[in-house]
Amino acid sequence: MADIDEVKSLFEATQQVAHAAKQKAEELEGKSADYLDKATMDNIKADLAGKISEQDAAQIALKSRLDEIETKLNRPNAAGKDKTQESKAFGDYMRKGIEADELKAMSTTTGDSGGFLIPDQLREGIQARLRRSSPVRQVASVVTLEGMSYNVLTERGDAGYEWAGEKSTRNETDTPTINRISITAHELSAMPKVSQRMLDDVGFDLEGWLQARVEDRFGRAEATAFVAGSGIDKPKGFLTYSTATTDDATRAAESLQYRGTGTSGAFDATAPADVLVKTFYDLQGAYQSNASWMMKNATMADVAVMKDGDGTYLMREILNGDGTLVRTIMGRQAYVADDMPTVAANSLSIAVGDFAAGYTIVEGTSMTVLRDPFTAKPHVLFYVTKRVGGGVTDFDAIKLIKFA
Repeated sequence: MADIDEVKSLFEATQQVAHAAKQKAEELEGKSADYLDKATMDNIKADLAGKISEQDAAQIALKSRLDEIETKLNRPNAAGKDKTQESKAFGDYMRKGIEADELKAMSTTTGDSGGFLIPDQLREGIQARLRRSSPVRQVASVVTLEGMSYNVLTERGDAGYEWAGEKSTRNETDTPTINRISITAHELSAMPKVSQRMLDDVGFDLEGWLQARVEDRFGRAEATAFVAGSGIDKPKGFLTYSTATTDDATRAAESLQYRGTGTSGAFDATAPADVLVKTFYDLQGAYQSNASWMMKNATMADVAVMKDGDGTYLMREILNGDGTLVRTIMGRQAYVADDMPTVAANSLSIAVGDFAAGYTIVEGTSMTVLRDPFTAKPHVLFYVTKRVGGGVTDFDAIKLIKFA
């Protein structure tokens, strides 16, 4: 609608110019005798009138076309028809391998690799489930990637300074170092299969089946990689970086700070909640306001029964109006992440921090599906791929608790 309003505004401005020109011609009619003969003036007026008529006709046609476009956009389900056609073309390809014109148009970004883009409606469904199954995706920064990698420049250290008298010698001071962090988008794929007989059955919800199978496969794979991925052909999880007990000012670059519970494989028996409070305050104040907790469900059960010095439970539960249950620790939301380690000796089982600042997920702009009716006859394979990567981009924003 914004484009239409802009064009209409341009149309109105053009119309004002046309009327101004017409008025100018009328003014010339009264004054022309002073400096132009009547024949010359008649020719000028005729030419100007012709141009105005042409302009008026073009404006009428433009306005008519704009009205048609606006009516179509305001019509209920106007966009739904195109999506239905797109889905039908996608279904024809999936069931029969028919490459309809509508589907070919969807493959313009796949290059020489073959396959076709998944329709928007299906892709949106997949992304929605991914957010529900991976808490890291909910709280981290997600960047849509055009190329193969995403680069972040980070500053390490602080600029030095000195106080000096009027005639004192000025000395060189420290300069912060700049590090480049590169996050590569790796290929994530799934290849479910279905029998040709099921494909021939028009009652079989092919898109729904593919969506359920692929989103579950992709969701579990991503959730694991964002936490514990090695970074080799997959995202690098935040638990796979180097760790140290030193604070932000003295810790080595590209390493995360952790605090021990004081007991191997367990919380401290005397004051188990102290490590949670201290680790939270290991975060700089700027990160505390947007911090969240992440741990396995069993670990969260242990935290849920902890009490502070006043006998109040450390974890609070809030039931939202939509029926969702929100758990908080020290006023910051706690997420269940089943890919976090089980409590054991030296395990990094709890994380807290501003994950939006600390962890970045990069993913490609498209998801493709390639139909293979030959490799596993009488079944048809569907090779679905996407590009996704992840890594820590601010090592001061995330803190860990180690059961050691």
